[in-house]
Amino acid sequence: MSEPIRVLVADDQALLRGSFRVLVDSAPGLTVVGEAGTGAEAVELATAAQPDVVLMDIRMPDMDGIEATRRICGSPDTASVRVLALTMFDLDAYVFAALRAGASGFLLKDTSPEDLLTAIEVVANGDGLLAPSVTRRLIAEFARRPEPARLPVTGLDGVTDREREVLVLVARGLSNAEIAARLHVSPATVKTHMSHLFEKLHARDRAQLVIVAYETGLVLAGNR
Repeated sequence: MSEPIRVLVADDQALLRGSFRVLVDSAPGLTVVGEAGTGAEAVELATAAQPDVVLMDIRMPDMDGIEATRRICGSPDTASVRVLALTMFDLDAYVFAALRAGASGFLLKDTSPEDLLTAIEVVANGDGLLAPSVTRRLIAEFARRPEPARLPVTGLDGVTDREREVLVLVARGLSNAEIAARLHVSPATVKTHMSHLFEKLHARDRAQLVIVAYETGLVLAGNR
């Protein structure tokens, strides 16, 4: 029997923390290993408990969830810990900052219990990490920002032409299966390219690849 996925709940509202704990603990294969009421507590507990996933509220006192995410994802002591950011607002500007800080995805607090539990498992397992629909939300954030001047693509040294093709399609919100169909290759081949991109670009997940694609200038918002 495999070990349960270990979850740390970080939220400044005790009622929500308790609700998340009950939900997670009631799900087969999941267990809560701690609760944090501030960002600072989340960082401390993530280091001590080494959870697989942190459910991270973005807005918290003492240290917000963005800074806590940055410290957790940026520290070698918690390199294996994944962060799933939580927000109350559909267009919360902090979501993009949390993804840049290293979060593997985000959810609205009013998401269904089933979707929350599924997201925890996806993030913990390292598969997909962000559903294509969530990736498209990240793209929409880029699209509504002022478009920078077109610059030469930089920061992609060592990435092959085929891997760049895959990266562009990831940044457009395509799933692995859709990329395979578009490039007329097998899903296994796409998965291999993805693994190489994660390694070469030091990206933790799909969200980070989307950010790299836009910030290096490989893809420009609104340019299909």
